[in-house]
Amino acid sequence: MDLLYWATVLALCSGCVTDQRPNIVFIVADDLGYNDVSFHGSNQIRTPNIDALAYTGIILNNYYVSPICTPTRGALMTGRHPIHTGLQQGVIFASQKYGLPLEEKIMPQWFQDLGYRTHMIGKWHLGMFAEEYLPTFRGFESHYGYYQGAEGYFDHTYEANLDYWGIDWRRNLNLVRNETNMYSTDLFTLEAVDIINKHNTSEPLFLYLPHQAVHRGNIDGDPLQAPQHYVDRFLHIKNYHRRLYAGMLAALDDSIGQVVKTLTAKQMMDNTIIVFTTDNGGPANGFDANAANNFPLRGIKTTLWEGGVRGVGLINSPLLKKQRYVSNHMFHVCDWLPTLYSAAGGDVRDLTNLDGVDQWESLTNNEKGRRTEILHNIDPSDNGSAALRVGDYKILVGDVGMNWDDWYPPWQNPNDTDRYHVNNTMKYGHIKEIWKSKKQYQYTTNVNDEIHESHVDEMNIDSKESLSQQQSMESYNHNGQPVKIHCGIKPENASTNCDPRISPCLYNIASDPCEYNNIADSNKDIVIEMMVKLMQYGNTAVPPLNKPMDPAGNPKYHNGAWVPWVKL
Repeated sequence: MDLLYWATVLALCSGCVTDQRPNIVFIVADDLGYNDVSFHGSNQIRTPNIDALAYTGIILNNYYVSPICTPTRGALMTGRHPIHTGLQQGVIFASQKYGLPLEEKIMPQWFQDLGYRTHMIGKWHLGMFAEEYLPTFRGFESHYGYYQGAEGYFDHTYEANLDYWGIDWRRNLNLVRNETNMYSTDLFTLEAVDIINKHNTSEPLFLYLPHQAVHRGNIDGDPLQAPQHYVDRFLHIKNYHRRLYAGMLAALDDSIGQVVKTLTAKQMMDNTIIVFTTDNGGPANGFDANAANNFPLRGIKTTLWEGGVRGVGLINSPLLKKQRYVSNHMFHVCDWLPTLYSAAGGDVRDLTNLDGVDQWESLTNNEKGRRTEILHNIDPSDNGSAALRVGDYKILVGDVGMNWDDWYPPWQNPNDTDRYHVNNTMKYGHIKEIWKSKKQYQYTTNVNDEIHESHVDEMNIDSKESLSQQQSMESYNHNGQPVKIHCGIKPENASTNCDPRISPCLYNIASDPCEYNNIADSNKDIVIEMMVKLMQYGNTAVPPLNKPMDPAGNPKYHNGAWVPWVKL
């Protein structure tokens, strides 16, 4: 599909007016890096269908998620920050006996109240130790997919470790064992197409489609998996692992194109809102056995650097009064629930105890957003960390990801896997040996990442007229051009001028999105203000819900499957 196709679709829909609530299709990519889509300027991986949604909709260029999976998904479902749901510390892993608290009313339940048909396809990762925590008990009429955080793309088994390994693939509550050797992205696409084709268009549809791609598969196997015909699209990428990753992303991009094509054929596009988001920053440079990329942003998934929390995000709909622009207004994953509930005609005042804000009017009218600050996270553990954005300024405290605080370029050539392999066997010591056994290719091409010099004076946090604030708040028409981050010149001390484990670090993200220049020493008043805000947020936090693994949940006790094992 190309932009001409999409322009035709939107032209046919322009001026369409309907009294029916809009359909909502919410698509989540797992572990997608900021530099992994061509609308952000990736010159390795073309993502034409994702790009088309971006260029004909609204590109969210100041958009943030949590640094890791479960917290983001919980925030999306509840409109509440992870510090307020107990999901602020890591992910739900294997047979841990906790999940998104049952007292939280979540997105599909709110949309059911508005008369929506609600379906889920893909990854849950919000608790599965008891049936009450499963998608079909929490507002989804149907669920096709899996409960855990990762698994094989073809065998659909999840490996927590070699002693905890079993199938995790189901339709509703029923295990599906006969779809081995079928690629999960393709299966999700077929399911989405089937749901759309069978949908009664007199009722509004809420389709939640959190894909497995582009998360790595099981560690003790081939972590990156894609059908060969997708991998072969990227022969210009000579690094074996990055090429596999590109193939995984191409399958995801094709899936999104097929969903849009089906909505159009069903004549639903004129009354549909499509959201596309990542759940966290990309696991770059081999972290977690993956080959994603966030360059030129600093850091990776799990860190509180921009590479961990600044997300790929967009919204597309003919119902938007203003389209085809880049929004530089702050948007947080917590905002999706109130924003979409408002777009659906719901009364946002019904949504209580929210951390998210309704941004529908500001988006559709291309107006200044309502959000002025974003809490990235507060981890209260002994080696905890915290990060907060207020206006243009971001403060980092504690171990925000100091083992992964570099700027990692995308792998392109065969030896990049080793040349850029900085401390990335810390958790999975055998990954490097597995990857070294893969076939390597001859060097033929280079990646030329453009970094342009820019400079904006640092201003006081309260200065409403600073140039940096104007830049971060202004929106603009992109004219179909990639939206790139321009970092300026990297100073020699960029890697050493900040250690938030010793003292807080401060950055002006509007003028320094790559976190080169720690300006804490020259802005102590701002540091104090933001530390006070962090303390105020911390006073509202609930304790993390994390629990140890329960041996009773081991698949070996459940016919080789991951299933709920606790009766409430």
